Formats: sequence, C-alpha cells, structure tokens
Amino acid sequence: MEQFNNYILQNSLFNADDKILLTVSGGIDSSVMTYLFHQSGFKFAIAHCNFQLRGVDSDLDEAFVKTMAEKYKVRFFSERFDTKEYAAQNKISIQMAARDLRYNWFEKLLEKYGFNYIATAHHRDDEIETFFINVLRGTGISGLQGISNKKGNIIRPLLFATRPEIEEFALRNSIEYREDITNSSTKYIRNSIRHQVIPVLKKINPSLNETMSDIFRNLKSVDTIFLHTIEEQKKRIVLKKTDETLIEIKELAALPSYETFLYEFIKEYGFNPSIISDIKNSMFNESGRQFFSNTHRIIKDRDFLVITEKKPDEKELYEIHEHVPNINKPVYLSFEILKNADDINLRVSQNIAMIDYEKLTFPLTIRHWMEGDIFYPFGLNFKKKLSYYFIDRKFSLNTKENAWLLCTGNKIVWIIGERTDNRFRVTEITRKILKITC
Repeated sequence: MEQFNNYILQNSLFNADDKILLTVSGGIDSSVMTYLFHQSGFKFAIAHCNFQLRGVDSDLDEAFVKTMAEKYKVRFFSERFDTKEYAAQNKISIQMAARDLRYNWFEKLLEKYGFNYIATAHHRDDEIETFFINVLRGTGISGLQGISNKKGNIIRPLLFATRPEIEEFALRNSIEYREDITNSSTKYIRNSIRHQVIPVLKKINPSLNETMSDIFRNLKSVDTIFLHTIEEQKKRIVLKKTDETLIEIKELAALPSYETFLYEFIKEYGFNPSIISDIKNSMFNESGRQFFSNTHRIIKDRDFLVITEKKPDEKELYEIHEHVPNINKPVYLSFEILKNADDINLRVSQNIAMIDYEKLTFPLTIRHWMEGDIFYPFGLNFKKKLSYYFIDRKFSLNTKENAWLLCTGNKIVWIIGERTDNRFRVTEITRKILKITC
C-alpha cells in the first residue's frame, strides 16, 4: 500500500481529487489495483469489457466485476463486443481488435462522464514481456523502453510491482479474483514469452527484473537525447506548408544514418519502416516515384520528398453560373464586370485575370487538369500541352495535381493563380470584361 501511494506521488500520476476510470477484467492484477484504489480512498469507477471470446466464462467475469463494483459502492460500466467480427472486418488479430475496441470505448466514457484518467493494471512483468514482444516484431528505441507509467490520459499505477508481489499481496489480503484459463495457453505470443522465455532468463539471471528496470531507465535517457537530435534536424530539413510537407533531399542524405532520420520524419504520417529502403533507392533517381501509407503519399520530386494527404479518386467539378458575385469552393474567386477598358491596367498579377466576357459560355467550370489538356499561354499564338507547360514551370507533381483550371466548355480560360489563355485575352474590340480575382 505504501509503495502504491508513493509511486503515484513520486511520478505525479494523478491528484487526490481526480476521478479515475479503472479498467478491470476480474483477473488478479486489476482486482488488486481496484482494492488499492478503494483502500487509498481515491475517487474511481470501474469499466469492464466483455469480448465474448470465452463463452460462459466471459459472462461470469462480467458478473464478478459487477459484484466487485457493488461491494466497493462505485459506478460500474460494461460493454459487450463482437470481437471476432471486428477483427475479421478490419483484417487484424483478435488481440489488436480487443485493444482497439476497449480503448475506443474507454475514451468515450472518459469524455462523457468527466473522468481525468484511465488506469490499467500493467505491472513490471508485463513491461518485460512487452520489451521482448517488440524485439520480435522489430522496433526502434521507443519500443525498447517497456511501458510508460503515464501517457496522455492513461496511467499505470502498478508498474512498480512484480507479478509474485501482486500474488502475495492478494493472498495476504484475501482479495478475490477470477483466473483466466487462457493465461496458461502458449497460443498467444505474450503467453509464450511469459511461460517459456522469461523462466529460462530468470534461471540465468535471478535479478532479471532489476536488470531490465536499469535497461529501461538507460534507454529512456538515450531516447531523450535521440528525440532532441531528431527535432533539431527536423527544424532544419523539414518544411511544413498548409497542404504539404517538404523534406530536403540533399540535407537529409548528408546526415549520418539518414535512413533513421527519414523514418522519424515520416512515421507520423503512417509510413512503416519497411518502406525506407525503397525511398532511399529512389532519392537520387528520376522524379515522380510515389510511396503510400493508409493516409498519406510521398512524392519524390527534384530536390524534395513531398508528403501530402491522399485524396479521393473521384474527379471534382464545380460550376459557376452567370451573374454570381463570388464563389468560395474549391478556391475563392470574385467576379466583376467592367465595360470600359480605357483606364484598366491589363498587366495585372497572377491572381487577377481579365477575360473577354463575350467569348465565354456559361456555366463556367472549375476542375483539375487531365492528361491531354492543351491551352494557349497568354501572349502566345500557339497551343501547348498543359503537361509540358507544367514541366517548363518546374511544377512538382503535387502542385500539378492541385492546380485548378477555369474552363468554358472544353477550353481552358485560366490556370487559376498562374496564367490565362491567350484566346480569351482582352483586345481593342473587347466591349465587356470579366475581372476575376483569386
């Protein structure tokens, strides 16, 4: 009890008046955690997930935890999940499905009922098991640090204790709990490590828990230095814009072990470490190569790796009807009709277009460029493929894809914000001018 309260205080896990949502399965760890919270007089409620994976045993666990909540006179929340169906639909493992389902539900409870933190009953042995799981799956420094005792709104107040200490405490205080029979099965990777790997390591090193704690401490220090270095180089090499992120290729390649820096720069966009070698092999080759995560895309441009959000495949088309003063989608355009060209300065900025109104057919349309598009660049009397124009202007793939065209029928009037089409220019015989401001 003293260790429990000291651990919370020393690590600033929560304040005495905070409301904590305890995640309770009914097993020994979460039952001991609940007992400790009750004995310490903290404010808490209990949440139990029934994943419906063990038939009647799952229902008995739920009933047991409900009885525990009644005994401690605290609020009880429970939810039943079709875990197998969720796993199949999302093509993930049962363990990952259970994790997604429970944490999504916990977050909803947190928001709805005003809890300050979610508490899980992970302990030091869980931390060691997680270390070896991450090693087997492949991980960076962050995955080798064990489990954090506080991350966001999730706290783990039992990380100071080992499994034998928890078992002894439960026995000494007559704490009831339910034994999950699947815990003894080596079907799952965590159980295999728990029952087959850890015992062998403890025979070799009886002080394994203390040794691993020292390792975790050292790795946390190394990670702090590592992340500081990453952030310093990120400020120098990575440029964030409104709709894209640019990584300067030359500066990146000059870094020692630059593949590590590259992964740290792109992992927040959902990219896996496995894609790094492909990006590396393309960095000094021809532009245009693309790499995808579930949410983002990396385009290898001339001097940069350009990261953008993936966009839907459907073609966007917007109509502009006559006499509309302005539009705000997909870009903001305002329209003004001028009848006297004598005092108009036709040499205007790229964001203003002066168009011969009588050469237009309404409704006008705004769309992205398509392969085969041609236009007559302002000031020239010959046509040019839009793709060649983009190359001449050294547009990146992302800039090309995000360019909007103002069209009348199948003719381009204006590459918006860039250049108008010479066929629609204002001449000495123009009687009515459409001024468009982007």
